[in-house]
Amino acid sequence: MKKIIKSKALLSFAMLAATSIGGQASAANKVLLKMPTAYGTHLPVLGETQTWLVDQVATISSKRVKIKLYEPGKLVAPFEILDVVSKGKANAGFGSPGYWAGKMPASPLFNSVPFGPDAGEYLAWIYFGNGGKLWQQMYDDAGYNVKPMLCGMLPPETSGWFSKEINSPDDLKGLKMRFAGLGGKVMQKLGVSVTLLPGGEIFPSLEKGAIDATEFSMPSIDSKLGFHKLVKYNYFPGWHQQASTMELLINKDTWNSMDETQQAALEVSCRAAVTYSLAIGEASQFKTMNDNVENKGVTNVRWSDEMLETFKNTWDEVAEEQSSNDPFFKVVLDDLNSFRDQYSIWGKNAFLPK
Repeated sequence: MKKIIKSKALLSFAMLAATSIGGQASAANKVLLKMPTAYGTHLPVLGETQTWLVDQVATISSKRVKIKLYEPGKLVAPFEILDVVSKGKANAGFGSPGYWAGKMPASPLFNSVPFGPDAGEYLAWIYFGNGGKLWQQMYDDAGYNVKPMLCGMLPPETSGWFSKEINSPDDLKGLKMRFAGLGGKVMQKLGVSVTLLPGGEIFPSLEKGAIDATEFSMPSIDSKLGFHKLVKYNYFPGWHQQASTMELLINKDTWNSMDETQQAALEVSCRAAVTYSLAIGEASQFKTMNDNVENKGVTNVRWSDEMLETFKNTWDEVAEEQSSNDPFFKVVLDDLNSFRDQYSIWGKNAFLPK
């Protein structure tokens, strides 16, 4: 009997020791995400969201997940982030899905859609419609070894900085302009020579005359980049980007190596970053717009109804062409439009006109 009792005691001790060792091993299983970014941390909203995310992830995970952020171009160029993360040369990256339009034509639909949903409707489709599933499917079907995560949401952007007033579609013809995403295809169709540049390359291109006009982001971000020093007409509304997403890409092998609590720390932090970026974005634009007018000689201009109708009709043509050229683009756009059709009874009745 004493031997039995002693054996049980030894067994219990061994199990306790194993549990303790297992717990220590789990605690020691730390992950470092080396994350190149497409956006400099000096930028309002975009940069602030990233640095906030780095701190948030470390805090929530008790430092079991850490992010080392690399400024644009320090580790890789912004437009190389997807390939680098997929191949595991960096295990994470931060940017916008629309940057991969040359690789996957449907990618801009997960970034911003001309005359598309505002932030609330967009989030509803991504989180509770099929948006998030289709987002992952896009990367999987294209053979990229990444997990995308919505990790920021921006309010409406401005729709361009020009050196002269634009009163008709003819005034656009022949302009050389930095323009991103599907809105860029609309501008191309209207006779604009469009180029896509990272944020840090726009001002030098304007200064050298390589481009005549640009769009990039919201007033506070554009102001930081100094566009107002060279072009004085800032146009609204941002018909091409009523809401814009930011994306955290994680190498799938790295993601699968993480335990549930580490994965949850990233998911919760990214959802919080959506709220953070949207709120700080909304809070900081009116100050910049007033300052632009009062101190920097900027004229804020609202597009005429006729110009907005031109943009809308041209977007409809682009959407049809893109859907014909790429089957997955059609799948995603049809799904988004179907969601918006169902949403419309709420959207039309629930909100007060501004």
